[in-house]
Amino acid sequence: MIYSNGFLPLLRPLRPLRPLRLLRCCALALAAFGTLSAFAADGGPDCARSLTLGLHVHGLLYSAQTGTGIDKDMTDAMVQRSGCSITTTVLPRARIWQLIESGALDFSLSGITTPERERFAAFAWYFSNRYYLLVRQDSGVDKLADFESRPQLQLGVIRGFRYGARANQWVDQLAAAGRISYASDLEPLYQVLQLGRIHGMIIEPFDMMDVQGTQVKDVTRIIEMDDPAIPHGLIMSKKSLSSAEQAKWRAVIEGLRQDGTVQRIFEKYFSPELARGMVNF
Repeated sequence: MIYSNGFLPLLRPLRPLRPLRLLRCCALALAAFGTLSAFAADGGPDCARSLTLGLHVHGLLYSAQTGTGIDKDMTDAMVQRSGCSITTTVLPRARIWQLIESGALDFSLSGITTPERERFAAFAWYFSNRYYLLVRQDSGVDKLADFESRPQLQLGVIRGFRYGARANQWVDQLAAAGRISYASDLEPLYQVLQLGRIHGMIIEPFDMMDVQGTQVKDVTRIIEMDDPAIPHGLIMSKKSLSSAEQAKWRAVIEGLRQDGTVQRIFEKYFSPELARGMVNF
C-alpha cells in the first residue's frame, strides 16, 4: 500500500503463520465473504460487473487537487456497503448528464431532478440544501428583483446545472435575454466575478469555503434565494440499470442514511448542526 505522503511504509519480514492462526485467518476471510454473499442473497445490488460513477469538481463535494470530498466519501461508503466495484472518473457536470442519459455511465452523486432528467435518470435522495446568489457588492443588488431590473448585469452559471423551481425560471429568463455566461466549473466563474466581467453566480453551502478562502470574499456578498431546500442524491442511469437494480441501490443509500453514515460524512465538512439539517429532511 502506498500512503498519502508518497512513501512506502517500513515492512517487517513475513513470518509463517502457525496452523491455529492460519485457521483463524481463513475463518475471518470466509466470514467476510459470507457477509457480502448474504447481502447479495438478501437482494443487494448486482456486482457481476464493475460499475462506473462520474465525479465533478465542486467545492466540498470533490476536489481534484486532493482527491477528497463528500462525493468521494459517499462513493467509498457505497462500495463498502454493497461489495461492488465502482470505477470513478472526474468529468464536467454537463458531460456526466449526457453519459447518464446514454447509459455509458451508471452513477453520479449530489444530483437534483427535473422533468427532463426524469426521462433518463432515477434518484436516491440523501441530503437537501438551499441555493444562494453570490453577487458583487458594487452591483447595487440586494434582492433577485434588483438583478432582474438591471439589464447590464450578467450571471455566471455552470453548464448543465439546474436549481430549484424559482431559480430555474429566473436563470431561464436571463438566458433568453442573453445575460448568462457559462463555464464548466466554479473556478473560472470566481475569476471573472472578481474581475467584474460577471456580477453574480449561484452557489451552495459546499462552495462557501471556496469563497471564504479567496479574494472573491472581499468584493461580494451572499443573498438568499426564494426556493426551499432542494433534495439531492445518487443519480442512476435508467438505460444501464434496471428498475430492480435502481431499487436495490436506493436501499443501499437509505441504509447509509439510517445508520448515520451519511451524517458522519457531512459532519467531516460542516458543523454538526448544519450537517444534521442537510441530511435529515
